[in-house]
Formats: sequence, C-alpha cells, structure tokens
Amino acid sequence: MSISEEYEELKEKVLKHNPHADTLLLDKAYALAESAHKNQKRKSGEEFIVHPVAVATMLADMDMDLATVIAGMLHDTVEDTDVSLETISDQFGSDIAYLVDGVTKLKHIPMTSKEELQAENLRKMFLSMASDIRVIVIKLVDRLHNMRTLQYVNTDSQITKARETLEIYTPLAHRLGMTKIKWELEDLCFKYLEPEAYFSLEKQINQKREEQEAYIGDVLAELRGKLEEAGISAKLDGRPKHLYSIHRKMIKQNKTLEQIYDLLAIRVIVNTVQECYTVLGIIHELYKPIPGRFKDYIAMPKPNMYQSLHTTLIGPKGRPFEAQIRTWEMHRVAENGIAAHWKYKEDMDYKASDIDLKLEWVRNLLDNQKKIDDASEFAETFKMDLFTDEVFVFTPKGEVKVFPTGSTPIDFAYSIHSAIGNRMTGAKVNGEIKPLNYKLKTGDFVEIITSSAPGRGPSRDWLNIVKSSEAKSKIKQWFKKERRDENIERGKEAVEREIRRVGCTYAQLMRDEWIQPHLSRHRFSSMDDMFNVIGFGEVSAQKFVGSLYSEFQKEQNEKEDEALLLKKAEAAKRESEQERQAENDAANNGGVIVKGLDNCLVRLSRCCNPVPGDSIVGYVTRGRGVSVHRTDCPNIVSLSEGDNRMIDVRWADKSKSSYVVQIGVKAVDSQSLFMDIVKTVADCNLSMQAINARKTRDNYELVDLTVEITSREELEKLVRRIRRIENVVDVSRKSN
Repeated sequence: MSISEEYEELKEKVLKHNPHADTLLLDKAYALAESAHKNQKRKSGEEFIVHPVAVATMLADMDMDLATVIAGMLHDTVEDTDVSLETISDQFGSDIAYLVDGVTKLKHIPMTSKEELQAENLRKMFLSMASDIRVIVIKLVDRLHNMRTLQYVNTDSQITKARETLEIYTPLAHRLGMTKIKWELEDLCFKYLEPEAYFSLEKQINQKREEQEAYIGDVLAELRGKLEEAGISAKLDGRPKHLYSIHRKMIKQNKTLEQIYDLLAIRVIVNTVQECYTVLGIIHELYKPIPGRFKDYIAMPKPNMYQSLHTTLIGPKGRPFEAQIRTWEMHRVAENGIAAHWKYKEDMDYKASDIDLKLEWVRNLLDNQKKIDDASEFAETFKMDLFTDEVFVFTPKGEVKVFPTGSTPIDFAYSIHSAIGNRMTGAKVNGEIKPLNYKLKTGDFVEIITSSAPGRGPSRDWLNIVKSSEAKSKIKQWFKKERRDENIERGKEAVEREIRRVGCTYAQLMRDEWIQPHLSRHRFSSMDDMFNVIGFGEVSAQKFVGSLYSEFQKEQNEKEDEALLLKKAEAAKRESEQERQAENDAANNGGVIVKGLDNCLVRLSRCCNPVPGDSIVGYVTRGRGVSVHRTDCPNIVSLSEGDNRMIDVRWADKSKSSYVVQIGVKAVDSQSLFMDIVKTVADCNLSMQAINARKTRDNYELVDLTVEITSREELEKLVRRIRRIENVVDVSRKSN
C-alpha cells in the first residue's frame, strides 16, 4: 500500500469515529509533515513520512480526538525539521502546538552529560503530561512504532532503547491501563534485551500451540453450551499470554513453563455486570476453582481503571487454566486504558481538569514530582513510583487508598494531608498500635495519631522509612522550608570542605560565570537556594563542586597550553643562526634529519603519513633516498625483519609547514554526523582534503577523512573534539 493510500485509510478511520471531524485540517497537517520530512529517510530505508502517518493511524484506531491525531502527524516536525513551534501554533492552534511541544525533546541547552539531558527531556514530557494526558498517549504510540522497526539500528542502540522502554514507557502504559501497548512493548524489549531466552520460550510455546488450542477449544465449546442454556449472549475466545509475562513469572516463581497456571486462558465478554457474576457461577459449577486464585477487580478496580473477574480452575484432564470475565465496556478500557475514556465534544478544552476523576492519581503523582529541583532525581523517583507493585488499604471511613508495596503508616499520613504527616506521632493498624516502620498490607485499616504540640515536625529518619515519592517530597519540603537557615549553613560548610578536599580555594572555584548555569538549571534565584538543598542533602556538595572543578581544570589546561606556547616561542628566539640554518636545511627534507648523512633525499611515506611527534624510522630505498615511516606502520614492521637498510632519523626542531594525516571515525548512525565532523574540522581551522563514509552490516557509520595539519598538537586537538560529537564511538589514526 502506498503512503497516499495509507493516509486515505487514516482519514476514513477518523471519520468513522468522528463524522464531523475537520479533515481539511488533517490534510493540511499531512501536507506540512510530508514537505518537512521530504528528504529524510528512516533507518529501514523507508520515506520518513511513513512514521508520522503510522503514529496518527494508531491514534485514530484508539478513537483519540482529531487534535491528538494531528499532533501525532506533526510530532517530529519541530524536533527533526526546520518547522518551528510558532508555525504549528499559527496554523493549527495552541492546543495542537502544546501536544507537539510536549513530545519534542529539548535541544541546545547546557548539560554536563547525555544522562542529564535525557533526565531533563523526561521531566519536560512528564510535566506536560500532568497538564494534558494526551501527550503521553502520543509518546507511547510513537515509541511503539519505533520499537517495531528496531531491527534496523545497531545492537548498542537496540539495547539502550529497549532498556529505556522497559524502565519508563511500559510501566507508564500499565499505569494508564493501555494493556495492548504495554504487552507489545514488553515483548519487543524482551526480544532485544534477552534474545536467547525470548526465542527459546517462543519455540517452546509454538511446539505446544496446536495441542493448547485444541484444549481451549474443548473448554470454550462446553462453556458456550452452558451459557446458551442460561440465555446469556457472550463472546468467548482464548486469551494468548504474552511472552514477557510468562518469562517474568517463570523467573520470579522459579518455575518451568509447564508449571505456569495461567498459560492457558479464556476470556468471556458479556453485556452487563450481573451477567459477569452469573458466568462466574456457571464456570465454577463446570470446573473446580483453585483456592486463593480468585480476584474481583469489578468490585475493587485497579488504579489504572482495569475491571474484570479473574479465576483459575482445574479443567479437563486436570490441567489448570485461567478465565477472565468482563463487560464490553470493561474490555474496551482494559485494552486502551485512558484512551477509551476520551469523548468527542466540539470545542472541548482537554486540559487536566476535564480528565475523568478516576485518573486523579496521575495528576497527584506528577504534582509531587514538580517540587523536585534536580532532573535526574525527578526521573528516578518517577520511575520508582511507576514500577512498584501496590497494596490497598482503608481509611477509618472505609475509603480505599493505594500505595507502593513496602509503604508505612507515614506514607498513609502524608497521602491524607501534609499537616497530618508533619504532626504524626503514631498509628493504629486494624485497631492496634503499630511502629511507624510497619509495612502496610492489603486490607489493613489505618488510623493516624497526631499531636498539636508546637514545634512538632517529621524526623530525618522518616526519609529512609517511607516508600512513596509523595511522602518523601512532602518531608523534604518541610525541612527545606522550616530548617532553611540551618540547611544554608550546613550547605556552605559542605561546599567549603569539598573545595579544600580538591585542593582549591573558595575564590578559585566560586566564580559567577560557573555558578549561574547551575542556578538556572535548578531554577534557583540565589546561591542560598543552592546551599539550602546541599545542606538538606538533596544535591551533593561533591557533584556541585565537581562541576566547578571541571571548569577550573579546563581553564588551567588552557593556561598551561598558552604558557607552553610562549616557552617554545622564547626558545625559538634563542636559537643560533647555525641551528636555524640546520633547521632550514632539514625543512627541505620534510622536517627530518637523517643520522650521519648530509644532503640526502628524504620523503615522508604516504602509507602512514608521519607527523612531528610520531616515533619514526628511515628506510633506504633504491634510487629514491630515505623513506620515513611511523615505527608502528604495518609496512615498515614487515620490512624491518632481517633487513639492514633501516636507518635512524629524527624530527628537526622546526618541521615543514603542513602534513597530511588520515583519521577513521566509528559512530552510531546519525543524520547530522557527517556535517558535525565537517564543522569540527572547520572550527579547528584545518584544511580537509577528502572525506567518505560507509555503513557496516550492524548499522555503524564509518567515516574516513584526510586532513592537513602543521603539528601533532593540532591532530590531538582535532581527535579530542571529534570524540565529543554525539554518537561517536571511536576515533583513530589510519594507515594505508
């Protein structure tokens, strides 16, 4: 199917779910995306426009509104093309521009590492999600389509992308109830992170597939007959268990594939909740339920809105299987989660205030993270909140609250209100006094005991006890506010102590031009704000001083380089006329002096292109004088064995004006790599004679360039700068 046919199919899907959709605006978005990505290719070799059309189509399949579909079409334009966010806003409105901006990575901001930049990008995306949940829906669909074509990138990129997906995006999809996306992402990550285990498990399941399908068919046939007798209309099918879930269960429970109870599963979809419980009774009459394996997620839905009845039974021939029973509406929510709750309403403001109350936890989770200043800590605590199992506990009034496994009464207190947590002195669990480090269990009734005594506040030890990021954040906020003066003094002492440890003075490191980027990055208005978080322990003095010390060392190195150049210049002035004449003579021989020979023809070998500073050796050729090679040149190594034509040579103190060197660069495939290398050579004020690139089978980019230099220092400086280019893996000198 051509890309234009795929786009027409997309329009049909949009109109099917939303007959009044403005398809002219969608046409306009497609035209802009097609034009902006015109000269771009995907790693697979396809036209880039295939990706945004696929993302928009997947969003339409999930019944998302037109603004989300259009944002999916335009989601890469600002990040990867010359289209600006202002252009998106002018042509498509601020709502769509906000969605596009939410999934656009930050660029051109001062960061000390790639990890820090990634953390800032995650922070930006998560905070955009807090205002409009559609941002993360687009990002999840975008990530899924990219993961489907991960075979076209090199192994390092596959592992990096899969690990990030498994740590962040799959738990996020789980929390948002987007099960279909979650399962597919998990299996794709499993395939690239543990390929041997993946293909082994896939082979085992495929070998049993025919037998399992026949078994499930018998169960469904028997159940269908009973439901027809009861007058219940239902859809019955076998539910495939995804590979990653099976693998994780095998590892966690230390079981073989045959010992996994819910490997065989059926799903029953009916029209009403009453019918769900009727079907449950019929199934329990047919097959014996396994004790402790029944879960009622209809009466007590999961936090991600999931509802269903789960029961595990002993089927024919004594083989266990799982049954899930739900209504059609529950099934729709189970498949698409938050996307299933999206309603089409003209001129509707889709901000956070419009999201279903069932999603209140999403905003609470992100509101807590807003108070964390450090981007890396923000990302880590957010991942921790997403990736933990949960316990369900009750307030004295019977309200259900959900916490990460391992949470304590302190977590419970702060979930009610900051003031309750700050004044807490004890807790009753199921009517009994329990210690503050008691681990809450599902079904516990919790009551908090507080004190109104003045000066009451949390203990620093609580930070090591609580599990939820909400409690940690509120405790930290209390200490940062109530103990600010104390924290500032402690922070100053820690910074001064660390400065002395690295062997510098306060004045040497605490310079405004080095400090201001830190204050801006952490959104601090003064140095006292920085001392406050250092004294509290939220930012380490070692990390802060270490970054200042790096700037100091860089400046010292530049001064040493300058001093060395001045020293060389002074030494050159003191040379005698005789020495200068000898150097001038040597310059005619490529800057090389041959031991024991005068007026000898000398030439620099083109196979290894030696430059001043390289260790060199001479080789007497027939009729062409002395050929000069690097001592590690493969050609000279083979000639030196048993040959008496080797001769000692050395570089003159003053060499000829320029030398040609060849450099090899290995990098992860990047659209901007070629231009980045050319720009780096130009920034070093060097002349490039040739450059060519090729791609390896495992999707690495190899670039060979020939450059004219005047000294080894220039070569080393160029190599250092090329190494700093993003995605560069290795840089080396080459020999022909």
